[in-house]
Amino acid sequence: MDKIGFGIIGCGVISGTHRKAIEAVEMAELVACCDVIEDRARAWAEEAGLGGSYHRDLEDLLARDDIQAVCVCTPSGMHSQHAIMAAQAGKHILCEKPLDVTLRRIDDMIAAAERNNVKLAGVFQRRTYESTKRVREAVRTGKLGKLVLGDCYQKYFRSHEYYASGDWRATWELDGGGALMNQGVHGIDLIMHLMGPVRRVSAYARRLVRNIAVEDTAVAVVEYENGAVGVIEGTTSVTPGSGCQVEISGDNGTIALSGDTITAWKIPGVEEEGAEAVTEGTASDPTALAATGHVAHVQDLCQAIIEDREPAIPGREARRAVELIKAIYKSSREGGATVELPLSYVDDGPGIG
Repeated sequence: MDKIGFGIIGCGVISGTHRKAIEAVEMAELVACCDVIEDRARAWAEEAGLGGSYHRDLEDLLARDDIQAVCVCTPSGMHSQHAIMAAQAGKHILCEKPLDVTLRRIDDMIAAAERNNVKLAGVFQRRTYESTKRVREAVRTGKLGKLVLGDCYQKYFRSHEYYASGDWRATWELDGGGALMNQGVHGIDLIMHLMGPVRRVSAYARRLVRNIAVEDTAVAVVEYENGAVGVIEGTTSVTPGSGCQVEISGDNGTIALSGDTITAWKIPGVEEEGAEAVTEGTASDPTALAATGHVAHVQDLCQAIIEDREPAIPGREARRAVELIKAIYKSSREGGATVELPLSYVDDGPGIG
């Protein structure tokens, strides 16, 4: 096929980033959008130059022969419903983070994609950055020696107005959590991408500033399967927000990332890597997201479809971050008790205690 036609499911804030990404990929073509609020879908289509190519009913969008793939940009707790419908219609799927807000529904998504022989890809744009790739290669090739510490600090600011901007925000049912599940999921995926899976966790999640049902502040101590330990922090309660900071130390050196920039490369005998001067605008403004990482995701999904291979971040890989967040919530509900991974569905409930 010359072009892979894309449909957008959900015309909220993040859909604009997906639109820019599709427009930037030569082998992709934006065909139509869908939103339950018809006026919003109409306005989105007009702004995107699609004319009248918009839908209120998802079934109508999924019935189109000129769409081969969809971007799921709806509230997190609706992802599985819409992704499963897309899979049953034979459409490949690029799903915003998190894949969904329960492990059971994520597993249902993965199973639906496998049954219907379609690709299911997750969005974690931090993995696409050149700085991330350099750090991962340094860790993978043993340049840091025996891994000892893997820390991730995500100090974001989100206002009361932000939480009031959508009735799905900061709800267990549709947002799945707060500072961790919505904002912190990116850094949690990143630290595990660099350090490997987590074996156990002890954590506290709290509502300290915002008048919301979910957490605005969380701290966890984790033990990785490789024996290293670390700290994960996630907030939307601090002023000003400072974004995502990652630091990895071994017995032979330390590397630090701030946003997209390598800020420390302290490995004796190994040449220092150059830094990338990229500003993390989303620390305080969720709309200030560059489309660069999403371009890489759209490009990868197109190539995965054409080459009939798995996408770079398949569903089961994107699932890991949600599982760790759920373990953090479980530990918090149990007063900071140590929680072992993997989790069962019994531990998949909402709440932080």
